[in-house]
Amino acid sequence: MSHTIMTIIGFLFVFVMTALGAALVFCFKKGIPERLQTLFFGIAAGVMSAAAVWSLIIPALEQSGFLTVGGGCLLGGVFMICLDFLAPKIPKESGLSQRSTKLFFAVTLHNIPEGLAVGFAFGAAYAAGTTAAYALALGLAFGIGLQNLPEGAAVSLPIKNDLNSNKKAFLYGLCSGLAEPIFAVVGFLTSATLTIIQPFLLSLSAGAMLFVVAEELLPACENEKTRKLGAWGFLIGFVIMMSLDVALGG
Repeated sequence: MSHTIMTIIGFLFVFVMTALGAALVFCFKKGIPERLQTLFFGIAAGVMSAAAVWSLIIPALEQSGFLTVGGGCLLGGVFMICLDFLAPKIPKESGLSQRSTKLFFAVTLHNIPEGLAVGFAFGAAYAAGTTAAYALALGLAFGIGLQNLPEGAAVSLPIKNDLNSNKKAFLYGLCSGLAEPIFAVVGFLTSATLTIIQPFLLSLSAGAMLFVVAEELLPACENEKTRKLGAWGFLIGFVIMMSLDVALGG
């Protein structure tokens, strides 16, 4: 396999896995029942919490100090507050609730540093010029791609209930994943200059995701009849994402 083909496969795989996760909406022809919706909100909260810790905060701490990471997390929360002011400007014709809008933007933001990480890896492989370096970069892309499967579902499933349309919910999930191949190309082309800001981007995304979990997803599980179901969903989503991150070196 040529180095060029390995790079193309790596860039596309992270996007395709998000698309497969978003495609889970087609498993539901009608609206999602309330109990199942609570479970999905819990799973989404668990997936995003684990991704924030293992995919974003821990790698950021390995590259930079806690002040940079802590500051980035807080600014991620500020970013989501700013989104509160921008949300009313989003055309109401979109039909999205404020919760789904924040979820979409948080996951899309989270995909930017992950895309950059893939691009940086292939940029380093290009500089090294060895098949072994490309194999390592491809392994990273596969690891991140597999983690994108539950993230794609976490975006599309809540949006399905807003729009009552599998196709539109799938397209939103698809769009959230577009950031990864786009920024993978950016990372590849600028790998020598942008790596210095990667810890800040990672922590910024982590803060945004945790803010959405605390403000939107967990309160959505606070239904008297289904609260325990939401809690179990959170644990299931957290364990699944943690396991993927740890097993795949995320």
